[in-house]
Amino acid sequence: VQLQASGGGLVQAGGSLRLSCAASARTFRSDVMGWFRQAPGKEREYTALIRWSGLTYHADSVKGRFTISRDNAKNTIHLQMNSLKPEDTGVYYCAAGSLDYGSVSLTPRGYHYWGQGTQVTVSS
Repeated sequence: VQLQASGGGLVQAGGSLRLSCAASARTFRSDVMGWFRQAPGKEREYTALIRWSGLTYHADSVKGRFTISRDNAKNTIHLQMNSLKPEDTGVYYCAAGSLDYGSVSLTPRGYHYWGQGTQVTVSS
């Protein structure tokens, strides 16, 4: 297993969760890693990405509430999610390895590796 996501759960609106994605050493050296999410009946969408350099990108829908980070000592990336809303509900997937090396793709098709997903449910 190259990517292992964890940290999902059930939380009330306004609450917080912290997702983690543990990667193999090789996968963690990917140029880009990040998170996509998929709500029921909807397509998977970009949430947050981080380059090997530490440069981050956040979707407008989560900007100011979510923060992606990486822990190089533990080969892990995190997604700190604050001020959660019911519309944040979905399965959150960890992704790594841009198919176009060095480029940041905002579409799921742009990545080699995927974790199994972790469910986040935000109740109103």
